[in-house]
Amino acid sequence: MDSDFLNVFTQPSTVDQFLDETVIAKGEKRKLIKPTSSNNSKLKQLKLFLIDWINRTLQEEHIVVKSLEEDLFDGLVLHHLLEKLGSLKLDVDKIALTEKKQRQKLSVIMEAVAKCLQLEESQLKWSVESILTKDLLSTLHLLVAIAKHFNPSLALPPNVQVETITIENTSRGLKTSNAVENITDNKESTEAQSNDAFDELFSRAPDKLEAVKKVFLQFVNQHVGKLGLSVKDIESQLHNVNLALDLLADGGLLNFSVNSEDIVKGDMKTTMRILYCLYSKYKTKEA
Repeated sequence: MDSDFLNVFTQPSTVDQFLDETVIAKGEKRKLIKPTSSNNSKLKQLKLFLIDWINRTLQEEHIVVKSLEEDLFDGLVLHHLLEKLGSLKLDVDKIALTEKKQRQKLSVIMEAVAKCLQLEESQLKWSVESILTKDLLSTLHLLVAIAKHFNPSLALPPNVQVETITIENTSRGLKTSNAVENITDNKESTEAQSNDAFDELFSRAPDKLEAVKKVFLQFVNQHVGKLGLSVKDIESQLHNVNLALDLLADGGLLNFSVNSEDIVKGDMKTTMRILYCLYSKYKTKEA
């Protein structure tokens, strides 16, 4: 994040104008993306990525989204998206013209999302009101959560952060606080966590290694069995390594760099890390 980007937030005129244009009711508290975050290239990339993903997913329904802020607040796109991705049948009308109907529709949708994602209310980073009022921060969190759950192999742009401002209308006036919020996962952090887990497994819990290998072997055979293949030893039966790694990388399924020679030499730790990437991407989809 460059200094010019941060300096924009220190200009009183920008913040004051934003506060003047933001309507917060008495006792209400809202967290919003600062307006100057529109210059954030990673945020722009994520918005375009999500728009393209939605349009590809709903191509057969002839739905075209051009703006996340303007095209999702009424629940129509979200309704179609859940039906398409999760085969869910929601007991609401496809089109809701009045604000009351839109609020009712969004309530049903939000309930369905929370149930599918197995999230408690305190874990939700969105609400009916925030989506209805075209809040971009909430909309992004909602779409990313839906994408990660229903399409875990989707290569979302990593490390997307935004500057946020929390505004609370108290009896003494507006109270504000600033923060940095993650929208998508930190790729380096994910890689480090994966590496740490397997380092721990190999160095401190070798007795559990065979159990983990059996889980991965069962997972691999479940999929290659469809091709008439069978794997008995994951250490010695992986062929066409360079091609496989290229395909995995292109599909966004690897979250760390891999030396193909390690696989050829039978490096079990590297092999299991690759299998874990596949397993973690597809186990949710199969559930």
